[in-house]
Amino acid sequence: MLFKLFKNKKNDLEKDDHYLTLRIRETVQETSDTVTIYFDQPDPIMEYLPGQFLTLIVEINGKQERRSYSLSTSPFIDPFPGITVKRLEGGLVSNFVNDTFVPGKRVTVMKPLGHFVSDYHSQNNRKYGMFAGGSGITPVMGIIKSILVNEPKSTVHLLYCSRSQDMIIFDKELKALAEKYPEKLYVTHNLTQPQPGWEGAKGRLDQAKVNEFFTSHFNSFSENQRFFICGPEGMMKTAQESLSELEVKKEFIHSENFHLDKVENIEEESLQGVIDRPIKIVLEGEEYTFDVAPGKTILEAGLDEGLNMPYSCQSGLCTACRGKLLSGEVKMDEDAGLSENEIKEGYILCCSAKPTNSEVKIQID
Repeated sequence: MLFKLFKNKKNDLEKDDHYLTLRIRETVQETSDTVTIYFDQPDPIMEYLPGQFLTLIVEINGKQERRSYSLSTSPFIDPFPGITVKRLEGGLVSNFVNDTFVPGKRVTVMKPLGHFVSDYHSQNNRKYGMFAGGSGITPVMGIIKSILVNEPKSTVHLLYCSRSQDMIIFDKELKALAEKYPEKLYVTHNLTQPQPGWEGAKGRLDQAKVNEFFTSHFNSFSENQRFFICGPEGMMKTAQESLSELEVKKEFIHSENFHLDKVENIEEESLQGVIDRPIKIVLEGEEYTFDVAPGKTILEAGLDEGLNMPYSCQSGLCTACRGKLLSGEVKMDEDAGLSENEIKEGYILCCSAKPTNSEVKIQID
């Protein structure tokens, strides 16, 4: 019964404009625990921006699972789109991908999403600072390649933190790019557990290392600079705070969070006596009315009703579940995925939003 239910849902997804079925073309082992999956382009082709991500929808033990993985390719130079997936200890989907994804397999995905992107122009004369940690290099890689091919006057300066030499994802590709663009791409590696003989930077990223990197390549802040940060939470926080201390303006710093624990702001005891809230959802031109129980998000309640609402990370980061609040009020536990302009325009994230009155109506495109 579970398999049948998943199969029916999968067929429904394939008819939905938010989803695609992609065929795996090739897999490349980047390190002992990281693989890149390249997909054939569908017809019509899948358009994406460097730095965006795909949400995989897979069946594991009879249950549908969704995980988001950044595209590590560039549509400007790579003929086939690809994601790079690192095994995580206890990672249900990451291990499943590494163990079972082989050429020829078909995978259902949500169309590319994400705001960790840049604009490109042949006349841009910029200095880009890239801070990546571990698998945080994946979206950064697509952006770097796109800058190199589109902006002949710009330079890219990458500080990449890895555990050891053999754990450097895209090591060969980064070396090849640095050789091909010797005056445009500068790569600095920092290792936390280097093998004997390593002469580069070592230890965890701290403010002193960020300051040294910034002073060497940028000297002082100017508005022709752009900074991109992606990696573990601690590494990202260090880079962000250090750049702020160096007087880099906030709007010139772009960050991509990979992992964020869902915040539960409402304690169980505070839910006593709170009533269900009726809400309305406009989805694919149809209007649906249902109740949201205390402590549940709008997405959770909608999925319980059997609605095919788009979603991915369920942590308030990816914006796959974005909707526009037409009326009423909601409280969001997390809105990190939304820009300030999106929030002003009334957009919410259904995965973290809970209605605070009975007038809520949401449009989902």
